[in-house]
Amino acid sequence: MNKYSIAVDIGASSGRLMLGHRENGQLQLSELYRFENQIVQKGNHFCWELDRLFDEIKTGLKKCRELGIQPDSIGIDTWAVDFVLLDENDQPLTEAVSYRDPRTDGMMEEVFELISKERLYLETGIQFQKFNTIYQLYSLKKNHPDILAKAKSFLMIPDYLNFLLTGKKSNEYTNATSTQLVNAFTKKWDYELLDILGINKDMFHEIQMPKTILGNLKEELVTELGFDMNVILPATHDTGSAVISVPEEESTIYISSGTWSLMGTENHFPICVTKALDYNFTNEGGIDYRFRFLKNIMGLWMIQEVKRNYNHEYSFARLVELAEEAGDFRAIVNVNDDRFLKPDNMIQEIMNYCIETGQSVPSTPGEVAKCVYDSLAASYKETIGEIESIFEKSFDKINVIGGGCQNEMLNQLVADVTNKEVLAGPIEATAIGNIVAQLMALGEITDLEEARSVIKQSFEVKKYEPIKSVANS
Repeated sequence: MNKYSIAVDIGASSGRLMLGHRENGQLQLSELYRFENQIVQKGNHFCWELDRLFDEIKTGLKKCRELGIQPDSIGIDTWAVDFVLLDENDQPLTEAVSYRDPRTDGMMEEVFELISKERLYLETGIQFQKFNTIYQLYSLKKNHPDILAKAKSFLMIPDYLNFLLTGKKSNEYTNATSTQLVNAFTKKWDYELLDILGINKDMFHEIQMPKTILGNLKEELVTELGFDMNVILPATHDTGSAVISVPEEESTIYISSGTWSLMGTENHFPICVTKALDYNFTNEGGIDYRFRFLKNIMGLWMIQEVKRNYNHEYSFARLVELAEEAGDFRAIVNVNDDRFLKPDNMIQEIMNYCIETGQSVPSTPGEVAKCVYDSLAASYKETIGEIESIFEKSFDKINVIGGGCQNEMLNQLVADVTNKEVLAGPIEATAIGNIVAQLMALGEITDLEEARSVIKQSFEVKKYEPIKSVANS
């Protein structure tokens, strides 16, 4: 009898529940339910609506009952760095503030006054981004010490949703590493670092690995849904789940393409060397204590905001068509500039950047979209150069996974700009990685090697060869 697992995959703009099972050796995947997610302003902060997201998860689970399916397990993955603090009664002390909130402005520099940048990197191996959890917590310590003093439990977003499902509190490894508070070598919370920062180490829970069976649903949920199931920890960091879907090949660089573009390689050890620090690469935890050596690139957030600024007049597919029609127009912006993190108007910010740097200024939707795609491709090429410099070798292939791999124009542009073969797929990499982690926990798949073999047999990958040479600037 087939075992059914549900992947709850929530990103910065949407979430979905995907149903997966093995049949005739292949992995079958179907969408149960999809819902929107967005940042909302609550008081002075930009926040996530976690109560609504949990209600959406329950709505999706009720679809199983309608379909007559008894799921065996569920696993949740989301974005990284954001968290919830619970008091002694397990009630949230604040709203779930988003990493795009400006409360961390200046906090990274203040932390460097307590612990050097070099030491922080050599111990944690994590990329410096102003919104990392460490700087969010330090902002609370500085501006709201009373809240931090009351905190008895620290849960990242998927940890909190798992707590709502089971009543059990834990911190999952892949997401915990994104906090910049986990030692890359001991793979445990860095208590010495927490002491230096004056952050209460007792609120952190024991770190659990992907494939851990956390427990069953709370009784009231079983009554509401009409069934029980195992709650299993996948790689709860969405990129951690996505990278499971990339074949382990030494010659391949991956790009997990969505709201963010996460670009790098998979390793069995952290690379905390000076050159990696200089290039600002991260060593985030992966399944089976592997490391995702990568760089965060702003990604398709920019085109999502462009679409919103045009009042959703153009679909993403239409914006690609318009970009292709823009012909030889070319302007490059630094997609990793903080000005693009959460501008009032993305289109105007792109135009301002081009004006300030003396470039052609995009004036049509097609030119704006082409500027975004050209800039992403240029950033990818630069990042590949940095990876090859760190490893002192060339990489032959780029494997683009996630929703962004459906953008054929960008895939071909990346192949042309980098002069490398681009493999696009699988599209549902995150949900697939989430599902196979659950199936490994349930004994349906033996190990990661078998999981990747099953994925390779089950899902299509499209190839793009370089056609023409494209300048980087």
